[in-house]
Amino acid sequence: MEPPTAEAVLQGVFTLYNDPNNVEKEKASKWLEEFQKSIHSWKIADELLQQKHDLNSCTFAAQTMRNKIQNSFHELPVTAHESLRQSLLEHISHITLETKSVIVTQLSLALADLALLMSSWRKPVATLLERFSPNPNMMYALIELLTLIPEEVNSRHLRLGENRRKEFLLELESDSTLVAEYLTVCLMNCKESELLIGKILKCFTSWVQINAFKLPEICDSMIIVYCFQLLSNANTSSDLHELAVDCLCSLLNLLEMNKTGSDLDEKLFNGILCLEEAYNASVTHEDLEKSMNFCRLFTVLVESNLARMVAFSEKETPHHTVKSLDLVLNCVGHYDYEVAEITFNMWFRLSEDLYQRNNYMLTAHFKPYVERLIAALYKHSQLDPDHDGLVEEGGSFQDFRDKVSEIIKDVIFIVSSISCFKQMFLVLQNPNVTWESSEAALFIMQNVARNILPEESEVVPKVVEAILNLPENCHIAIRYTSINILGELCDWIDSNPETLQPVLNFLLFALQQKNGLATAAANSLQSICSACKKHMLGHISGLMEIARCLDSFEIQYESAIGLLKGISIIIGRLPGPQLTPAMQELCAFQVEALSRITNGDDDGLNAKKTRSDPGFWLDRLAAIYRHVTPTQANTAEVNPCAFVIINNWSVLSRALERYKNDSKIMERIVRCIRYAIRCIGKQAMPILEPLVKQIITIYSGHNHSCLLYLGSILVDEFAVEEGCTQGLLNMLQAFIEPTFGVLQMENGLKNHPDMVDDFFRLASRFIQRAPLPFLQSPLVTPIIQCGLLACTLDHRDANVSVMRFFCSLLRHDKASDLQPIVQSILLSHGEALIMNLLYASVFCLHSYMLTDVAEVFVEIKQHSPQQLEEYVKKAVDSLPKKNSGGSVTVTHDQMIKFVTDVVRSKTARATTQALQDFARLYR
Repeated sequence: MEPPTAEAVLQGVFTLYNDPNNVEKEKASKWLEEFQKSIHSWKIADELLQQKHDLNSCTFAAQTMRNKIQNSFHELPVTAHESLRQSLLEHISHITLETKSVIVTQLSLALADLALLMSSWRKPVATLLERFSPNPNMMYALIELLTLIPEEVNSRHLRLGENRRKEFLLELESDSTLVAEYLTVCLMNCKESELLIGKILKCFTSWVQINAFKLPEICDSMIIVYCFQLLSNANTSSDLHELAVDCLCSLLNLLEMNKTGSDLDEKLFNGILCLEEAYNASVTHEDLEKSMNFCRLFTVLVESNLARMVAFSEKETPHHTVKSLDLVLNCVGHYDYEVAEITFNMWFRLSEDLYQRNNYMLTAHFKPYVERLIAALYKHSQLDPDHDGLVEEGGSFQDFRDKVSEIIKDVIFIVSSISCFKQMFLVLQNPNVTWESSEAALFIMQNVARNILPEESEVVPKVVEAILNLPENCHIAIRYTSINILGELCDWIDSNPETLQPVLNFLLFALQQKNGLATAAANSLQSICSACKKHMLGHISGLMEIARCLDSFEIQYESAIGLLKGISIIIGRLPGPQLTPAMQELCAFQVEALSRITNGDDDGLNAKKTRSDPGFWLDRLAAIYRHVTPTQANTAEVNPCAFVIINNWSVLSRALERYKNDSKIMERIVRCIRYAIRCIGKQAMPILEPLVKQIITIYSGHNHSCLLYLGSILVDEFAVEEGCTQGLLNMLQAFIEPTFGVLQMENGLKNHPDMVDDFFRLASRFIQRAPLPFLQSPLVTPIIQCGLLACTLDHRDANVSVMRFFCSLLRHDKASDLQPIVQSILLSHGEALIMNLLYASVFCLHSYMLTDVAEVFVEIKQHSPQQLEEYVKKAVDSLPKKNSGGSVTVTHDQMIKFVTDVVRSKTARATTQALQDFARLYR
């Protein structure tokens, strides 16, 4: 673009914010975006800040300055750093309390980022304090700066690198005393300004979060004392209350991280215990925000002490910190369930720790607390007495009950499932119990029912009998939850088959009801079919009748599919002569409907999840193919499903042709075909050739990646068959041109990760099933070259497929006829592979993705540690040694250490650690 002028930028900003014409606004927005990327924006942003033309132009200029420092600092020569610093300090010096916060924040972020990047600027915090602290009018701007500098230390955008970050953190630690003193003076001088008090607390918290303060120095800090005063005062504003809690929570997290007992530790613990009255006052005044703040603080108090609370409670007397659980349970008892929800992760962590230790006496110490938790959750789970129907699907209360289910399943081993079940049954037996209390008790029982031992004979039979004899006029929510309990008791029913018939009768009756009961009954029937396979064989005729009438029931989409899954599981256990007609009938309901749609004028694509939607029937058919698994003695026998699947092929083939323009329906057709082929394996041979021809033709015009996935299924099943290998290689060759055509476009890899994932899965399957024909084919080299480019793709699934492809490739050298081919590939591409993998690990991939990269390093090492060492040395040498601010990113010693760690590592885990440590030097 032509070098812009400040006037042109001002005009662009004016148009963006003031022009009523949306087309002009869009043009201005794009022009300004391009301007911000240009090198001229440094100078013009500085000019606009000096001119102070209006709010919008100043905001835009401040944002531009911050973006340039954050993303384009490399554009500036080192000689320009000092003038930029002086310019920003000058702009900051003009900030007043009247300056708009967005400008203050953007300018402060710009200067904070500059301080981090500019290695020649030594002791920036001390410099800022020296320049601005004597001026009381600069208090607001200086505190904002002191808040943002520690917050930006761990910014991923700046890519400071571990060395610069450590160096800067040491500088911050050395200046922390000055900061603490300054903030204390500010607090003493601004008691009247809530805005400044809030800024001070936030600033103090940001320094705590990076562990910059020396704990003994802040033990008696006036700021910490003031936080407790704010929390004890019922008149404290909500904003300050939240900031005070944030500050104390950060201190607790810091103490947990340091794991060193200190005076501050005890002061915080005892101080927070004394806040129970303040919490109770917030409940009395119905101040929900403050109650939630207190609950968060009490929960973090427990979490920060959890390790020692559990570790030192293994003897007869629990650790003294266990009394903090009383604070949390007080909050769990709050009238609003949102408060209780804040504590859930803490209970999960506690249960995990206790479960791992598996110590009866230790668990017994926590049993009373968990019993109180469950009692409180039982109350919170109650519906309103005047509630008419079921819990609202997708509502916040449904979401809460789902979380209650999860937490009860996590902690129930502490009190035992049967104990909880009995306790809730006692609630049901109370003659004065209300319907909502009964329903909540049943809901709790539902969540532990799956854990009840099959031989239990005291309570469960009574519960089942009570459910089967529910009065007709009972509340619908009670009936709904009771139906769910029967599904959860499926394992118990399997061990007590005399209850099966009455339970099935009950569920069949419920299946014919409205208002959600049918869906619950369908889900429970599915569970019982899955658990009681042997006993359900005698009920196959009843199940087939249910399948015939399926669309007359008021069942949700997913539950109908689940019910078909249950019926299919039972069909799969039938003897062959009975299985084939049963499966044929079950499939016929779906296939006939699908056939009508594919032959009709209306394609049904606008009728989502209705009987006119092809996906509706495809999903059902896929469920049948997936779950009918015949118990064959050997694969040589004729699979009783083969006749049905091959007979239905023409309808699926027609669907492929009819819906080749619709990627979503194509995915569902492919899913259906996938399960069909998996069901009968090599006995799908009659449809292999027409299927391959059809998907090649469709893929050439419509690049649906699901067809590549289907190709990998075909390779897995048939590539070992001598007569099929070449045909499948021809299929791969036909796929390559359109695939590479898409991936070679600008941002092709990034925009089509599914295609990358499915294509390299297909290639991996060839290596696994037909390694020699694949490795001898001319297709290998272009696929490897594509894989080298795809190494940098930061999409989890796609990257895993690429890494597995390389691992499979390198692993197949055990057979003597493959070894020379694999060695040749490694000699040709090994150096580029390691170069790309290391570059990707450092600059492109998330840390958690390096595990798969490490596997490739390990495979190369298996071939030749010397080759790996040579490749890694070259790759490390190619990386930059300094960042854009002039700081050393990686030292010579660190490079040597990394190479040594990779070459000497004996496991993929050790290699992963080496890669992660090295990548941190650049992040």
